[in-house]
Amino acid sequence: MKEWEVLLAPYKQAVDELKIKLRGIREQYQFSPKHTPIEFVTGRVKPVSSILQKAKRKNIGLDDLEEKMQDLAGVRIMCQFVGDIDTVAELIKMRKDFQIVEERDYIKHKKESGYRSYHMVLRYPVQTIDGEKPVLVELQIRTLAMNFWATIEHSLQYKYAGKIPGDIEERLHRAAEAAFRLDEEMSQIRGEVRDAQKIISSKRDPIRKPPNSYLNGKDT
Repeated sequence: MKEWEVLLAPYKQAVDELKIKLRGIREQYQFSPKHTPIEFVTGRVKPVSSILQKAKRKNIGLDDLEEKMQDLAGVRIMCQFVGDIDTVAELIKMRKDFQIVEERDYIKHKKESGYRSYHMVLRYPVQTIDGEKPVLVELQIRTLAMNFWATIEHSLQYKYAGKIPGDIEERLHRAAEAAFRLDEEMSQIRGEVRDAQKIISSKRDPIRKPPNSYLNGKDT
């Protein structure tokens, strides 16, 4: 087990550092008159049991894990509106503290299951006692509705060992479309939502935040 802890330590460090940096971006927006595109940020290192299961399923040798398994470390950014996803993606592309290895747009090109999200694979340099170590981190950007659907779908995949019954699969697909329609409807009243959140935020904490900013995020 200690060998796994040593292997995964740089990935945990990468996740922790990226969460701090991304939350820092969110806070800068909150203290500006601009709309905050980041609702909240989460991250994790893949559990060893999940790593072994995926390695077996994908026929990845344990010696090849660090290069061939791109989601050993994962960071997720949640947004309120679909349009925020493009904003966040552009912010990520502007940064110089890591390299973007790959991008996959599952919003414009949804998966057959109905899954929608914007994925980036980052090569992030971790500073260790032995020098710099670049590690791969999968970054997912999605709306709250997309995340709700994906969380439910993931749980069902686990329950049925990847073989979800056809009737449930069909319902999941309909739910994915309903979630996306919700996102589209909310985008139509985005201005009204933002104004309401500014009013609520200014009343909640009028001293700390200027009246033209809002806070509706949460740290996890």
